[in-house]
Amino acid sequence: MTVLLQLFLLAMTGFRIAALFTPAEETAPPPPLPDHALPTYTVLVALYREAAVIDRIVPALARLDYPAARLDLKLVIEADDAQTAAALARIPLPPRFELITVPPGLPRTKPRALNVALPLARGSLLVVYDAEDVPEPGQLRQAAALFAGSPATTAALQGRLLVDNPEDSWLARCFTLEYAGLFGVLNPALARWRMPMPLGGTSTHFRTQVLRDLHGWDAWNVTEDADLGIRLALAGYAVGDLPSHTLEEAPIRWRPWLRQRVRWIKGFLQTSLTHGRAPVETFRRLGFLQGLCALTLVPGTALSAMLYPICLCLAVRDFLLREIPAAPSFWQNLPTGLALTLFGAGLVALTLPAALGCARRGWRDLAWFVPALPIYFFLVSLAAWLALFELVRAPNRWNKTEHGLARSSRSGLLHPRRR
Repeated sequence: MTVLLQLFLLAMTGFRIAALFTPAEETAPPPPLPDHALPTYTVLVALYREAAVIDRIVPALARLDYPAARLDLKLVIEADDAQTAAALARIPLPPRFELITVPPGLPRTKPRALNVALPLARGSLLVVYDAEDVPEPGQLRQAAALFAGSPATTAALQGRLLVDNPEDSWLARCFTLEYAGLFGVLNPALARWRMPMPLGGTSTHFRTQVLRDLHGWDAWNVTEDADLGIRLALAGYAVGDLPSHTLEEAPIRWRPWLRQRVRWIKGFLQTSLTHGRAPVETFRRLGFLQGLCALTLVPGTALSAMLYPICLCLAVRDFLLREIPAAPSFWQNLPTGLALTLFGAGLVALTLPAALGCARRGWRDLAWFVPALPIYFFLVSLAAWLALFELVRAPNRWNKTEHGLARSSRSGLLHPRRR
C-alpha cells in the first residue's frame, strides 16, 4: 500500500516535472482576423460586493480592442447588491455594456450568476473575467484568431493570469510565484499535450455553443472552473493555451488568502466526488493517460496538500537526521528508494515551475523568493484540511474574496486613478 501511494504521488510530480521541458509556445501565433471576419464576442463579469473595483474593471473592459458592434459586454450583479449597483450607476457606461440582475435564489455563487447570463449571450465566443481583472486589450482578437485556426474539439482557451501586486507582502509574492508556475509552465504544457485542465475561472474563453451543450457551470460547485475543465475532457473536448495575460490582485493578508484557498480546495474535493462516483466509467471515457492526469491534478492536488507536511517532516527526519539503513534485497529497498526519489522530485515540482515561470517573464527580482515556497505550502496544507472540514459542515458556502485592497501595482493598472 505504501509503494502504491508513493507511485501515485510520483505520477503527480511527473506531470509537473515534464512540463519543465515543454516549450511555452507551440507554434507561431495565427494571423489576426480582419474586422469583418471577427465573430461576436460575449464578455461576462459576475460582480458581488465589488464596488471597490468598479473604477478598475469598467475602464479595463472599455479598453478591449474589438469592434464595438461585435462586442457583447455583460455585467452580472445580485438583486440585493445595492453598493455595487450604486457604484455602477455613478459611471456612464458605454452602450455596448449591459447590466443583468440575478433574481434572488440559491445557491449564492458565481456559477449561478453566470448561468443566468449564459442564455442571453449573443456571441459565438464567450469569455469570463473576474471583477478585479485587467486583461490585455488585444486578448479577444488573439483568442478569436486561435479559435478560427483550431479544430472544433478545442472548446476553450485558458489565458495566462499574472499577479500584479507581489510587493504587498511575502504572501503575495508566493502567490505570484505559484501563478507563474501554473499559468506560465504547467497549463501551457497540459494544453500542448491535450490533457484535462482544471480551468482558471477567469480569462477562460469558450465556444458558446459547447458551453450551452454542457449546461453551463455547476452552480453548487464552489470551484466551478475545475469541474468544467473535467466535464470538457469527458465530453471529448480540449483546452488550448492563450498566450495573453490578464492582471490580477493577490490577497495580501493571510486570513483572506486562507478563505479563498479553502474554497478552491473544497471545490476540488467536490469535483472529485462528482466525477469519482463511477471511477471505472470516468477512466474509460478519458483514457488511461488523461484519467491519470485528471486524478493527479484534482483529487491528487488536495491529497498531496494534506500529506505535504507529514511527508516532508518524515523525510527530513529519516533522510537528513538519520542514517539510511541498507536492506539485503531490492524489494526491501524499494520503499526507501521511492521515498528518496519522491522527496527530491517533490521539491523540484514545488519550486522549479515557479522559477521557470519567473525566468520566462524576466522577473529576476522575484526569483530569489522561490526557496520560500516549501514554507508557503504549509499554509496550503492547512487550507486543504480546513477545506475537508468545511466540505462536511458547509459544502456550498462561498468564501467571498474581497478585492481592491492592493497597495502596489507593478503595471500601475490596478490603480487606474493614480495613473
